[in-house]
Amino acid sequence: MSRGGSKQWYVLHTYTGHERKVEQRIRLQFDVSQEGSVISEVVVPAEKITEVRDGKKRIVTNIFLQGYLLLEMNLDDTNWQDICRSISKVEGVTGFAGAQYGKKPYPITKEEASSILQRVGLIKGGSKVESQDNYMEGETVRILEGPFESFTGSIDEIDMEKGKMRVSVGIFGRTTPVEVDILEVERV
Repeated sequence: MSRGGSKQWYVLHTYTGHERKVEQRIRLQFDVSQEGSVISEVVVPAEKITEVRDGKKRIVTNIFLQGYLLLEMNLDDTNWQDICRSISKVEGVTGFAGAQYGKKPYPITKEEASSILQRVGLIKGGSKVESQDNYMEGETVRILEGPFESFTGSIDEIDMEKGKMRVSVGIFGRTTPVEVDILEVERV
């Protein structure tokens, strides 16, 4: 029974801290995204996050699955051994996640791949997903931390310099403005 034939996402394990180097080596060695290439995409699971330190907002890149890469590949029953052997020889690679020695690796589900691709800001085809820190006044958010955790309210004011926002929440039947850190809310 065939487990291949079409492009699917696989998880590759690397040495922690070597994700970007391995990505570059694979792109060079396998002509990634070239027509007819077995590997069509290599993704380092990283996201841009906003940090507020000393009242200053900084955007930093955070690798949230350290030691792993995602590869979109076309592995079929005739080519998987050669391809997996070649990938395993790339410096910094330790193997495919969940694969047993000498066996064809299993792809992750479409749902798992979509979840990771959305988090890194990519939708299949390379389109960007809306940035998580572009809030607007009047938008509804849920507070994730602090004394008002799990309260929902609408944004009254945003102070990007301080990294704070004022959110009107309902407490005991009354609307009350609460000041929270921008990093402590999520869209509803």
